[in-house]
Parts: sequence; structure tokens; C-alpha cells
Amino acid sequence: MRVASLGIGQALLRCRSIRFIALALLWVVPCFSAHLYAQSTAKAHRKVVLMVEPEYPTVLKNGRFEGQVRLEATVLANGSVSHVEVKGGNPMLSQYASQAVMKWKYAPGAAQTTEEVVFNFNSTVR
Repeated sequence: MRVASLGIGQALLRCRSIRFIALALLWVVPCFSAHLYAQSTAKAHRKVVLMVEPEYPTVLKNGRFEGQVRLEATVLANGSVSHVEVKGGNPMLSQYASQAVMKWKYAPGAAQTTEEVVFNFNSTVR
């Protein structure tokens, strides 16, 4: 009796292991292929001709409000920035970053593009 139950237990364990591996592969393969696809579609960035640094008010600096702000700038064909969208970061810092990027000028291009901009606000550096 004991030998038979041990064999069934091992069979169930083996079946669970196979199911786990199959589910793991179903999850990993699409993620890996999406990562490869994302790498192959890298776009060229337009050159910044005029860059304005964002204001970093003393109150925020002394209060140690720090962090990274990620923005997406819509750049017209003539190189001027028409719109800035905040993609992440501290809202108090992002307003200053957005105001600065609206003043940026890019090299002219064939069409409108979107450019990613990242600022790192650090109270000990500035």
C-alpha cells in the first residue's frame, strides 16, 4: 500500500513540475520577444540646439526635494517644442522641468517627433 501511494505522489509532483515549467515558459517567451522587438525599433534622437536648464527653487533644494523627472516633448519640424507631457517624477519638480523644455530648440527635421527628456534634481549638486 505504501509503495503505491508513494508512486502516485511522485507522479503528481512530476505533473505539477511540468505544469509549472510550461506556465513559466508561456510567461517568459512573450516577454523576451517583446524586449527584442523593442530593442530593434530604437529611434534616432534629434539634436538639441538650445537647452535651458530648469529652475530649482531654493525652497525645494533646502527641503531636499530631489528625484528624476521624465518628460516627453513634442517637437515640430522647425525644431520648436509645442507640447510637453510629464511621464513620471515629483509633480513639484516636473513643473519646472516642463517650463524649461518648452524653451528648448531642436535641430530642424523632416516631420514632427516626440523626444524623451530626463532631468535629475539633486540638492547637493546644484
